[in-house]
Amino acid sequence: MNASSGSRTLRRAAFAAVLLAFIAASFAHAAALPKARPAEVGLSAERLARLGRVLQTYVDEDRTKGIVVLLMRNGKVAYHEAFGKLDPEKGTPMPLDAIFRIASQTKAITTTAVMTLFEEGRFLLDDPISKYIPEFAGARVAVPSVEKGAKEYATVPLKRAITIRDLLTHTAGISYGDGPAKKDYLKAGVQGWNLSAKDVTIGDYIKKLADLPFDAQPGEKWVYGYNTDILGYLVERVSGMSLDAYIRKTITQPLGMSDTHFFLPEAKIGRFTPVYGVGDDGKLKLVEAAADNPYVKGPRKCFAGGAGLLATADNYARFLQMLLNGGELGGVRILGPKTVELMTADHVGNLYSGGSEGFGLGFSVTTRLGRNGIPGTPGSFGWGGAYLSGYWVDPVEKLVAVFMTQLLPAGGIDIKDKFKAMVYQSIVRPIHSASTFE
Repeated sequence: MNASSGSRTLRRAAFAAVLLAFIAASFAHAAALPKARPAEVGLSAERLARLGRVLQTYVDEDRTKGIVVLLMRNGKVAYHEAFGKLDPEKGTPMPLDAIFRIASQTKAITTTAVMTLFEEGRFLLDDPISKYIPEFAGARVAVPSVEKGAKEYATVPLKRAITIRDLLTHTAGISYGDGPAKKDYLKAGVQGWNLSAKDVTIGDYIKKLADLPFDAQPGEKWVYGYNTDILGYLVERVSGMSLDAYIRKTITQPLGMSDTHFFLPEAKIGRFTPVYGVGDDGKLKLVEAAADNPYVKGPRKCFAGGAGLLATADNYARFLQMLLNGGELGGVRILGPKTVELMTADHVGNLYSGGSEGFGLGFSVTTRLGRNGIPGTPGSFGWGGAYLSGYWVDPVEKLVAVFMTQLLPAGGIDIKDKFKAMVYQSIVRPIHSASTFE
């Protein structure tokens, strides 16, 4: 073979590789998730009907306006149902492809974006975050003052640098601005998890945060807060892309998550859910209309990795099935299996929930059945969102479960825990004690 023919062969091979990658990505985008009858994947249709009756009761009693749930087992959708209304005023039924604010369910997607960069060797998890976001180099911790007449708090330096892993596990000591320095957070305009209406970039917001004192020393407490928003800015700094563009390129487009957005395209307003909340009288009231909110009419500027995304149940199930498959879906690989294994291991011991559950890189993790009184399997992982949405993945039972509603405030409603209990009661052929399904 001469040099010219060898060069042509290499070019053809490169073109074929690109073409195959494009075909695989297109297939993931276009293909519907495979379906199965409940019995084919070891679920009881009768017991799933029991679940449906309970969910319908919450709608009938006006405790929530609408719900969409989706269950996958052994890689197939066995239950995908909608209850109630998308628009109660117009009587529009809740569609299966309704688009929900998923709030903190965004954290798992941002964490996955972080881990794709980790896999590329762009950083190590125990690197200081200040190596990539220098504004954190001088971070301090607020300590409540005990002296009379003194300022409400004093500040002390960090005992050690905040690492990327601290942020991934919520052990960096950073809250949503409700700690000892709350008044200063309010004054700086850094408060709360919902950043959709902010007319600043996430980078500018995080730089303001870095100037404020944090709530605890890194590694000493589990503190829920802006950790994943900081990680979203880390993605921007390392990749050179906006978080929106990077997630779209590396996760949502390859997985066919075409209804997952930080801000809603106008053409999809007809599927966007309004938000209801429990008022002082115990009754539901409209909190945020579907067409009049920052996700539709806002500046569309702040891509918040902690709680900014919108999605359908189907889209989120695609993402979860990818994790259950060890980082791959439909021939498209997002992460390596060992990375997913690391993400879903317990990293914090007793720091989270007193040890009744563990916490990994972006997820709570069931470490021992019986510690929290909720059905499940050791190794399961999941989380939820502020609007009462939630999800979990059970790798042993090969189960993906997604629960979507829009309720804020929720008024102590117990529907998510009942949903989980009733999903598990529908399993009549446990995989861990039986052969896997064909």
